[in-house]
Amino acid sequence: MAVKTSEQYYDSLKVLHPTTYILGEKVQNPHEHPLIKHMLAGVAKTYGLSHEPEGKRYLVAESKLIGEEVSRFVKFFESPDDLLAKVRMLKFLTQRIGTCVMRCTGMDAINSVGVEVYNCDKKYGTNYWERLLNFVKLIQKNDFVVFSGVTDVKGDRSLRPSEQKDPDMYLHVVDKDSGGIVVRGAKIHQTGSLCAHWGLIVPTREMREPDKDYAVCFAVPVDAEGVIHVYGRGTLEARALEDCDLGNVEYSKFAPMVIFNDVFVPWERVFLCGEYEFAGPMVRNFGNYHRHSHGGCKCGVGDVLVGAAAAAAEYNGLTGVSHINSKLAEMLKTVEAIYGCSIAASVEAEPTESGIYMVDPVLSNTSKLYEGKELHEAIRLMIEIAGGMVADMPSEKDMENPDIGPLLKKYLKGADNVPTEDRMRLFRFIEKLAFESRDIVSNIHGAGSPETHRMTVLRNADIESKKKLAKNLAGIKEGSGSL
Repeated sequence: MAVKTSEQYYDSLKVLHPTTYILGEKVQNPHEHPLIKHMLAGVAKTYGLSHEPEGKRYLVAESKLIGEEVSRFVKFFESPDDLLAKVRMLKFLTQRIGTCVMRCTGMDAINSVGVEVYNCDKKYGTNYWERLLNFVKLIQKNDFVVFSGVTDVKGDRSLRPSEQKDPDMYLHVVDKDSGGIVVRGAKIHQTGSLCAHWGLIVPTREMREPDKDYAVCFAVPVDAEGVIHVYGRGTLEARALEDCDLGNVEYSKFAPMVIFNDVFVPWERVFLCGEYEFAGPMVRNFGNYHRHSHGGCKCGVGDVLVGAAAAAAEYNGLTGVSHINSKLAEMLKTVEAIYGCSIAASVEAEPTESGIYMVDPVLSNTSKLYEGKELHEAIRLMIEIAGGMVADMPSEKDMENPDIGPLLKKYLKGADNVPTEDRMRLFRFIEKLAFESRDIVSNIHGAGSPETHRMTVLRNADIESKKKLAKNLAGIKEGSGSL
């Protein structure tokens, strides 16, 4: 069962009972909740597409670890081709799901952790790499979903982890014995934690010697004792709660807070514990990989934005209008630039000593910076093309009312050859694409803040060599005096 079906994925969730709170209530069966089921549907779609001929080409690869076909979501990046395949896979999926697929954070964490635990073993003689390989074999054989726990709540951000008045503002080790460790803290923005089977928890920043208790990386089942998932609210939730309104599409995204309330982790699932100098590189690796992932998934969503805008123009009777075509061209420019940078980051990837390939950090972060700024412009252009109906269209319930339904069908009509219901569905979908807070904020802050992206570009760009190019062309010789 190295690659599950959709049905097998849903069945695998039935044995999980994660402690969950949604809108103030403790929920016994979160996977059945109306605010969660749309998220699960997107993940299930990734499983289903793995068994279709086209989808299998993107989603399935051979594992050297277990000698079987596995999902790319649980595979190491062992070549530039693996990284190219990852970007193309995410584009393929988001073109069909229209939002987050919930599985790329775990994929990126597996690889970012792998690079650094290998380095840690080399320096200290630890056996973290062997433990990680055993964990990856487990998730490959069972085709588990893994979420990555990276972002801590951070408390007073002017203070380092060990300087916080409340030490729990960063996740840390509070106890250890021969059996394992006990951790306490909280991670926020945990995309898809209730869609997953396991969490792979990673330090959120670089650490120094006083912060060594915070330099911890481990894997934990999502329903382990002491792990608490608290649903993070977003806009447009009424659509799912009321189970109505045309265009309330099947797939959506959520990102809970996950609290670790004195969670025990056995040593076999611990991959870093106190080796503080590897915490920073580990999270930076994750950031570079995940910004690279965004170049695939946000490009796929971008294709949907372009398609929705073009369809809205058609439904409004404005096909071929020059100013609309100009806006579509601008949208396409943004989408293809995001994708192109991530493709280039794959081609320029370099091997690490672990055998895992690292993407080019300048190109992957450039892709993310472009997304954070320019994808919002693409969304604005989509709204401009569609029109104001996106913001305040009557409800499906109004359409079903016998007194006003016929009038609404009459007055909400657009182009003659387009059914009113289709036009309403499209506008409702555009509303979701434009105003769903989880996706919009993810464009900016997903995989780290924009300032982190800029810092990474600057840190990894060889400015000195670029200065030399300019000086050479200007006829300046190093060490020469004035004229």
